This record gives sequence, structure tokens and C-alpha cells, in this order.
Amino acid sequence: MSVEVQISQGFQGFDLDVSFQAPAGLTVLFGSSGSGKTTVINAVAGLSKPEQSRIVINDEVLSDSAVGHWLPPHQRSLGYVFQEGRLFPHMNVRKNLIYGNALAKGRAAVVTLDQVVEILGIGNLLERRPAELSGGEKQRVAIGRALLARPKLILADEPLAALDEPRKAEILPYFERLRDEFSLPVLYVTHSIAEVARLATTVVALKDGRVDRVGPAAEVLSDPSFTPMGPRAVGAVLEAKVVKHHEDGLTELSANGVALMLPQLSHAVGDQVRVRVAAHDVILSREAPKGLSALNIVAGKVHSVRAGGGPGAIVAVDTKAGRILARITRRSATALGLSEGVICYAVIKSVSVAPQDIGAR
Repeated sequence: MSVEVQISQGFQGFDLDVSFQAPAGLTVLFGSSGSGKTTVINAVAGLSKPEQSRIVINDEVLSDSAVGHWLPPHQRSLGYVFQEGRLFPHMNVRKNLIYGNALAKGRAAVVTLDQVVEILGIGNLLERRPAELSGGEKQRVAIGRALLARPKLILADEPLAALDEPRKAEILPYFERLRDEFSLPVLYVTHSIAEVARLATTVVALKDGRVDRVGPAAEVLSDPSFTPMGPRAVGAVLEAKVVKHHEDGLTELSANGVALMLPQLSHAVGDQVRVRVAAHDVILSREAPKGLSALNIVAGKVHSVRAGGGPGAIVAVDTKAGRILARITRRSATALGLSEGVICYAVIKSVSVAPQDIGAR
């Protein structure tokens, strides 16, 4: 399954010109406010009609301006999860869920109502109306409604932006399940680097109405030159397996054979996880450190040193666990003699890795 998107549209003071292909999985449209993310997803949904466009889902052409072809939204077979949920206030949860299903007659079902209720844990909400739901509950129902619309593609426009941190933590696992358990492509809009690291199969990074880069999440986020949200947001993604839950409250992971210790995770032993390590939480040493409280010390070789316009530098270190980024001062990089090929050690405090930066792989 794949999605092909080509869109060109001129606005006052802003031109959008994007072209990308999204393979199977969850593709994140990522960028700062005003980069064109929502404009793209609304064009895919048919909520706007660009001057020039070609949008294809699994060989079905939804829009091709070159031949004057454009399908209206209700004929595109898409499921849309909005930022606010947008549930019908006069209907209870059950009726909201089956509304999309009723409109999708004739299309193959992705999932049944009973399966949606079980997957999203909303059995106790079916008779409630939207006004009686929390923000997280509304978004779970919105995900269910999108699935029951028998879609060929799921669109999600910053679905966590209106939620506080506890509610975001509640919803993220459901998008992981959507990514992992359904053979549906997903286009997901966000400006949160943590959501990109945790959810994305593919990243399409937008900047000023253009595609800045496209690639797998670990590859894009581990590029030291990729700093769309500023240097403090820079960080790499490591893939690991849960090995053991220790009695002292730590969970041991194995990242390609390298042991990592993190505060206890809810994942089961054997689960594959993604861990985002923020660059500003990494310290570098030329020698194997001794007598430190930090539990995670990973040997590696400097891939590159990228100095910024200020006092900072981003050092990319290739390790057996994966590429790790460290944000240090240029003075420290010079004092340590860090350059391509130099052996060094990355030191990561266990408690510095936030719970929201750990998710299912």
C-alpha cells in the first residue's frame, strides 16, 4: 500500500509545492507551524482543491488536475481524525461510531464494531454523549469512527495537540496499534518531535511549503543537520528489546546487544521498543568513564561534528546500539579533540529519558 502526493498552490505570501510518496505504515507530516502540513492533509482529504494536484492511493486516483479529475471528500474512502474529535453532540458514542460505517456500504470492512470497542477500550462509553467524555475518550471514539468508515487511508491532523500530557500518553498507544495491526496507510500531522520519534514509519519534513527531506524516522532524526525545531529538540532514536524488569525499578533493554537501563517500562519482556535520546541529555568522554552515577555508557566512533552559529555543536556518534547525537559546546568539542573517526563514549542518564519518548516499535 502506498500514497502518492503532488500538490502546488499559491497563497498570499506563501507558496506550497510538495511531492512525496508514503509507503505502508504511519507517515508523519512534520514541521513548524505554517510549513504547510494541514494544507497538504486537507488537499488529500478533498477539503480543499489545489491549483495543481495528483493524489493516488493504492493506484486509485483521487485527484489529477492535469486531466481535470477531482473526487469530492465523500467519494474518497478516507477516515479523518481531527484535532478536536468533532463528534456529533446529539448522538451517543455507539451512534457516532456506526455513522461512518453506514456511509461506507459496499466497501470492504477494515474492522467490526465489536473489535473497535475492544481495541480502544470504550465499551463503558457506548451510551454516553460527547459532552460526557474526556478529551482522551473523545479521541479514542474519533479513531474508532475513522476505522469503521472502511477507509483506504487514515488522516490524523494533530490529534493530540488539544490534550494535556496524561491524555497524550493515553492515546499514543492506540496510534501505535493503528500503525502495527492494520494494513492501512496513515498520514499523521504533528509538530511534536516526540510523536515523530514514537510513531513514524516514515517522516516527510516540510519547511516553508517545500519537502525538506523524506525517510525512515530513525534515519531522519539521527541526522545532525536536521534541526527544524531548534537545537534543543535534536535527538536520536534507538530500537531495542525489553530484556528484564529489575526489582530496583529499572528496565533493562538490549539495543543490538548493548545494554541500556531505563526507569521501569510497562512493556513486556521481549517487546520491541523505540527510545528517543535527546542530544542535550548526552555527555561525551574520550576515555571510558569510571565512578559515575550514570548507568548507560556506550562506546562509539564520531561520525561528524556540526558546529552551529552559537556556542553549541552537535556530535553524531556511531555505536553498536545505533547513532547517538550529543549537544555540547564547541569549546568542549575542541578540548576533547572530537573529529570524524575519533573513539569516544556516550554517557546517558537513565532518568533523563522521558516516558513519552519510549514507545512500541
